Amino acid sequence: MLDKDKRDRQLSTGQPTAGTDTVEQDVARLLLAGQQTLADLPDAIMDVGRVFADAGFEIALVGGPVRDAFLGVAPHDFDLTTNARPDDTEKLLAQWGDKTWSVGKEFGTIGGRRANTVVEVTTYRTEEYDATSRKPQVAYGDTLEGDLTRRDFTINACAIVLPQMRLVDPHGGVEDLARGVLRTPVTAAQSFDDDPLRIMRAARFSAQLGIDVSEDVMRAMSDQASRLEIVSAERIRAELERLMVSPYPRRGLELLVHTGVCDIVLPEFSALQDTTDEHNRHKDVYEHTLTVLDRAMALESDDDGPVPAPDFVLRFAAIMHDVGKPNTRRFEPDGTVTFHHHEVVGAKMTRKRMRALRFDKQTTNDVTELVRLHLRFHGYGEQSWSDAAVRRYVADAGHLLERLHRLTRADCTTRNRRKALFLQSAYDDLERRITQLQEQEQLEAIRPELDGEQIMEILDLSPGPAVGRAYRFLLDLRMEHGIIGEKRARQELLRWWKDNQ
Repeated sequence: MLDKDKRDRQLSTGQPTAGTDTVEQDVARLLLAGQQTLADLPDAIMDVGRVFADAGFEIALVGGPVRDAFLGVAPHDFDLTTNARPDDTEKLLAQWGDKTWSVGKEFGTIGGRRANTVVEVTTYRTEEYDATSRKPQVAYGDTLEGDLTRRDFTINACAIVLPQMRLVDPHGGVEDLARGVLRTPVTAAQSFDDDPLRIMRAARFSAQLGIDVSEDVMRAMSDQASRLEIVSAERIRAELERLMVSPYPRRGLELLVHTGVCDIVLPEFSALQDTTDEHNRHKDVYEHTLTVLDRAMALESDDDGPVPAPDFVLRFAAIMHDVGKPNTRRFEPDGTVTFHHHEVVGAKMTRKRMRALRFDKQTTNDVTELVRLHLRFHGYGEQSWSDAAVRRYVADAGHLLERLHRLTRADCTTRNRRKALFLQSAYDDLERRITQLQEQEQLEAIRPELDGEQIMEILDLSPGPAVGRAYRFLLDLRMEHGIIGEKRARQELLRWWKDNQ
């Protein structure tokens, strides 16, 4: 491991010392990348360092922004830590910037803004946790090294002291980043006991950075998974969302499943392992689901496309689309296995889990609807769909159509090349027909030729259930026959009304 003086010298001079092994060379490259990235820090950040230093205090950029700088990513969030107490911090930030706020003052955090630069400055801490509580009891510390020791992982326990730009890395975080391993500054058992959410963060960082966790971290994740029960659903959901939109979500999910953490936070997904069939009468649903996730990600578009990556709704629907299979698996007398209506059961299970995790209503509805619709395409190539069936497919998908296209294609994971080509060709044909109908009819805005006001006027009705029934009749008519015009719609409405009196 590089000693502290050598790390400081490399960062400040930008001239890495040649190492005798690959790790030292990788560390040198990271330090050089950090030096180059941090050279472009906003002047306002350097100024806040000078303000605190002139007042006799120490202040440092810390955590994620420093880690990202080593990876060549310019920091956009500026988390700072200092030995100044919150009252002093508030005064100094008022001297430095245009505005301050103290919403997090009870936790030692003061916010400040100068023009477009926003900072959060937190007093050195040594947190003490009640094992039954979700919130830390804050105790202020006096040293930067002590503050770094209480942080979650060594890669986040690095700091750049301002304005000198001196690296402080007491736990070898840069080397761990070079090695691609996630460790904790103290034992993982102690770290996770202090804050159980770090169990989820371990999986998230594995997915975000594409790195492995140490054996100590993996063991503690398994041993203390049940501690997540005291963590709020909102905090768990936030980490799960970050994991899913990371570059390598499969890594994070496999880690959650392997350690048993998934049994607590997303049991419907981990239960997919229960459908593994040693007699090979059906595919391994767990591995199939991870493959669908990979394929769905590959089908995401760029920022200008219809499903810009990373798309949480598509990815989460991919891992939940078959969660109804364990509860619907049936072994038939002929030896085959069926999962009838697993999409309906899975949709209900997905909605229940997302509500428990406090997802917002729109996201929950979107993911649930994709799970429910993911089998609608099956059978298309075996029998011809009418134009009405295609219209209903588009209407049912609504704003989720582009995601449904991608989920359906991703779900075709058969190793039978002939079958794979058939399914691909069939879905190509369906998309072609949808495009043709859209061009002809503006299909994405399907609605009857007559609206509710017109229905009430023609039938002399007041608002009520009868108007809704009439509207649904006209919508079915639209689906079946396409655009028929207002005159014919009026005639058909009157005929239907007469027949149903």
